[in-house]
Amino acid sequence: MDPIAFVVRALLLCGLRGGALSLSGHCTDNQCYALFVEPKDFQEARKSCANYDGDLLSVLDLEARGHLLVRSGVIGSFWLGPPGTQGQNCTSCSVWLGGNVTIRTTPCSDQLGGYICQYPNADPCGGVSRAGDAQVSYTAPMGFALNTSLLFPRGTVAVAGNTDALHPDAKYLCFESSWLRAPWNCEVMGGGCQHRCNSTSGSCACPQDEHLHANLITCGRDPCVGGARACECPAGYTLAADGQSCVDVDECERPGVCVGEGEECVNTLGKFECVCKDGFEEEEGVCVDVSICAKCEHMLCVKSGAVYACACREGFRVSSRDPTKCDMFCDQADCPANCIRNPDLEQGNMHQCFCPDGYIQDIRNNTAFCADIDECGILLQCEHICENRFGSFVCSCNEGYELFDDYMCVHPEVDGWTPLYPTPAESLPAALPAYVKAGSVLGISVFFLLCLVLLYFLVRNTAKRCGSLELSSLKGSDMDIFHLQQVTTETYKRLSFDRQSKCDSQRL
Repeated sequence: MDPIAFVVRALLLCGLRGGALSLSGHCTDNQCYALFVEPKDFQEARKSCANYDGDLLSVLDLEARGHLLVRSGVIGSFWLGPPGTQGQNCTSCSVWLGGNVTIRTTPCSDQLGGYICQYPNADPCGGVSRAGDAQVSYTAPMGFALNTSLLFPRGTVAVAGNTDALHPDAKYLCFESSWLRAPWNCEVMGGGCQHRCNSTSGSCACPQDEHLHANLITCGRDPCVGGARACECPAGYTLAADGQSCVDVDECERPGVCVGEGEECVNTLGKFECVCKDGFEEEEGVCVDVSICAKCEHMLCVKSGAVYACACREGFRVSSRDPTKCDMFCDQADCPANCIRNPDLEQGNMHQCFCPDGYIQDIRNNTAFCADIDECGILLQCEHICENRFGSFVCSCNEGYELFDDYMCVHPEVDGWTPLYPTPAESLPAALPAYVKAGSVLGISVFFLLCLVLLYFLVRNTAKRCGSLELSSLKGSDMDIFHLQQVTTETYKRLSFDRQSKCDSQRL
């Protein structure tokens, strides 16, 4: 219904009621309108609208829809909002006999017959579902009825039931675009209870001589006692020990409730809900584990099937050691290095860069690259056959041998070793750290070979010299053995003379 058409109908209603306060209104998807019939001056009328975050209806809105006004028999004057306020005069509208409406200025201190308010309609609710022939009445938080609206503002109370019934079937409260069934939180409008709300149990309570009705919000003096009739409780409640009142059933204590992956049960009054645990999110009716996404190093998370997993930026891949971490990755012989920008280092042909495992940094034209290390060019990597791969290498064995400990080769029959299961060749990590330059590999290899050649010639020369060496002092059969002892000068001369005489006689 158009708001101006509603105003005209409200004016008609006011004329018939002879000045009584109108409690009717209408809401659209973003605004609510209400006409109040009570004598007030301009400031009082404006304050009354502001009590619920509203304001007087703007004269511009009324003029824009002036063509919708119809003839009526209502007579009266009503305050409108700015623009139009000039000094001590304020804007109003007068409805004359026959439905003619006139916009005019009136002293702000005058007492007019009423005023028209407009309110924002934030987070509106749709209509309450009705069961059978039950009727639903709606009351806005401003105090007026909304029985002609399709959308209802936050705080609207809806009462469902038959008009001739003593007790309503249920009561609801509009909150954040959804309806809460009474009893709700006791701090909000008394939980919707007729008498009193028990904040400890979260249920409605009744005076001592009355009992709670099956709707759980109203009280009555007609308990089901003495076998007059059987007491019944609505779904989600059970009869209390007194045989007269109903108490909530905790469905979460029953087996087989909310047993899906990542689900947990939350009990509410009269019902229960299956919700997702912390770290899970509902997707297509099931709870999916998303807890790993908060731990991803590169803050990237992808869904594969019904499972989330971490992802990495270009040039990286998920670590085999930790599924939340990312390792640098290169699938070719040369890749750009991951560098920290520093112009001072770059001017000196230096870079603060990082390379994946199995790669070393190389500078080409003042640009840092990661070059694959040929581990097979380094001695003693594999016992038989070495195959270089990007970032790693693989050992294998000659025919008849089995790979053992990733690089050794053993013969099952000769070595008396039989593998319990086939041992596939696996890529081995790089033997050199990433900070070693590419030319260093060749230099280390050449140095090592030169050392071997020098060692070979040294051993060979020593062997030749030992082969031709004659130790004559050890060949004589009459070798004299002297024991160290203290001698005099005369004794030394005598011993020397005797030795010389002996040598002369041997030559003769």
